[in-house]
Amino acid sequence: MKKKVGILLAGLLVVLAVIGGKQLIIDDSQVENTSSLTKEQESRKEKIREIYTADYQEEASQELEKAKLEDTYTLSNMLVKENPYGTNTMSLYVYFETEKPAKVSYTVHVDDQDIADFQGQFYQDETYMTDHEYQVIGLIPEETNEVTFTVEYEDGTSETKTISHEMGELWGKEDIKLDAEDKVENAGEKLTDGLYVILGNDSSELDFMYYYDNDGTLRGEIPLIGYRSHRLLFQDDRMYYSISETKMAAVNRLGQVEQIYDLGKYELHHDYVFDDDGNLLILASDSTKESVEDMIIKVDVQTGEVTEVLDLADLFGSYKETCVNNSDGDLDWMHINTLQWLGDGSVILSSRETSTILKIDHLYDTPTLSYMIGQESFWEGTGYESYLLEKEGSFSNTGGQHSVTYVEDPSLPEGQYYLYLYNNNLGVSESQPDYDWSGIEGISESTKEGTSHYYRYLVDEKEGTYTLVNSFDVPFPPYVSSAQEVGDNVVMDSGMAGAFGEYSQNGDPIRTFTMDKEKFIYRVYKYDFRNFYFS
Repeated sequence: MKKKVGILLAGLLVVLAVIGGKQLIIDDSQVENTSSLTKEQESRKEKIREIYTADYQEEASQELEKAKLEDTYTLSNMLVKENPYGTNTMSLYVYFETEKPAKVSYTVHVDDQDIADFQGQFYQDETYMTDHEYQVIGLIPEETNEVTFTVEYEDGTSETKTISHEMGELWGKEDIKLDAEDKVENAGEKLTDGLYVILGNDSSELDFMYYYDNDGTLRGEIPLIGYRSHRLLFQDDRMYYSISETKMAAVNRLGQVEQIYDLGKYELHHDYVFDDDGNLLILASDSTKESVEDMIIKVDVQTGEVTEVLDLADLFGSYKETCVNNSDGDLDWMHINTLQWLGDGSVILSSRETSTILKIDHLYDTPTLSYMIGQESFWEGTGYESYLLEKEGSFSNTGGQHSVTYVEDPSLPEGQYYLYLYNNNLGVSESQPDYDWSGIEGISESTKEGTSHYYRYLVDEKEGTYTLVNSFDVPFPPYVSSAQEVGDNVVMDSGMAGAFGEYSQNGDPIRTFTMDKEKFIYRVYKYDFRNFYFS
C-alpha cells in the first residue's frame, strides 16, 4: 500500500511553466508538511521543490550560456560547474572546445583505497565533435576528486587533462559504500555493466534516487520532491522518472529538467511505461474516489494532457462490490503494482491484492480482459473463472508478486512469450478477508517468515496455458521488491530486507549488497545508461 508522508496542504500555488517552448500547468497545490524535518532538511526540501520548476531551470541554463560567452574554453581551460541544474548532487557540468573533432572519456579517482576508479565514455551526437558539453557523474562526496579527461582524435592521437574538484556533502544520509559480499570466485568479472539504481528507499526524511556501482559505491544522488521514482524511461534524449505522487520529470543528458508533467487529481503509484506513440501510461489512483491503485492514465508527452484510459472497476465491477476496505481505510481491492506494454493496445498488469496477473487488450478502444494467471480457488464463484489460464506442471502460484516483466522472444512460436517476476510468496488479501490461503501449498501466510522466489513463466495464449520454466529462491520480503533480467544475470531486490544482488540464471548469488533503510528499498533496477550519459 502506498504510504503518504505528511499532511497535504491545498491551494498553495499554480505555476504556468514554459519549458522548451511548451506550456504546461504545474500544480503545486499538494505539498508535504515538512514539520518532522530538521531546519537544514526543510531548507533542502524547499530547494528541491524549486529545482523542479521552469524558473529555476531556465535561470540555470541562462547562467551557463552567459558563462560560455565569457571566455574561450579548451581542454586546458574548461568551464566547470557543480550540479548547476540541481538534479544530481554528485555531478559536474563541463564545457570546452577542441580544434579537431574528438571523442572524450573520463576517469574519477579519489585517494580512498577502498573506492575504485570510475570510468565512462561520454555520449556524443556524433563519434567525433569539436564542441564538448557533458554531465560528469560518479564523483565521491567530501573527497578531492581527480577527474582525468582523455580526448581522442580521429587521427589516433590523444591528450589528457586532470582537474581536481572538492565535492561537497550529500543531501541525504545514505551510505557512500554499501556492505558487499561476493558469493562466487571472480564475482566482479561475472557482473553485468551498469549502475544499480535504488528506486524508493522510502523514509520520513528527504527522498532520493541513488546510483551505486558494482562495488557498492555511491555514484549519484538524485533529489525528489517526495514519494519515490519507480523506474527510469529513456526516449528522445530524455530520461523520465517520477518526482512526487503527482509529477513526472523529463531530464536531458546535462541534468536539465526540460519538462514537468502534473497529473492533477491523479496520484501515480508503482509503475509507468511508454506506449507505441511515445506517450506515458501511468498506474494511478483518482484522489476524488474511495478506491485506490486501480486505474491507468495517459500523459501526452508533447502537450502534457492527462486522460484516463482504464478504470478496472469497468472490467471487474461485480468483483469489486464484494471487496472491503483494508486496515488503512482504503478500498485497495486490486493494488496494481506493475504495468507492461505489449504493443497494439495490450498491457500486462500485476495485482498484488489478488495475487493475479492480468492481460488487458484494446486499452484505448473498449478495454477487455484477455486472461488471468492466478489461484483458481481465489476466483471461484466470482464469474471470472473462465479467464484463468491453465497451469501446466506442479508448482505453487504466486503470492503478492511484484515486478512482472514481459519478454518477447522471436524464437518462440506465435502466441508464446515469457513473463518473469518477483514472487514474494505471501498469501494475503485484506479486501477479501474470508478467503483462506492456508490450503495453498507452498504459499506463506506469515509476514515474518517464508521464502520468496524468482519466477519465469512461458505463456502460450493460443493453448491458454502457462508453465514455470525457471525459478530460484531469494530472501523473503512479504511486500515490495523487484526482479530484472540483465544480460545473462538477474538482479533481485528483497526490499524489506534492505538487500539486493545479482544472480546467475541458475540462482547462484554472484554479489549481494545490504543497505540501511527506514522502511524498505522499493525497487532496484540496473541501467548501463548507454546512449544517454555514455556511448
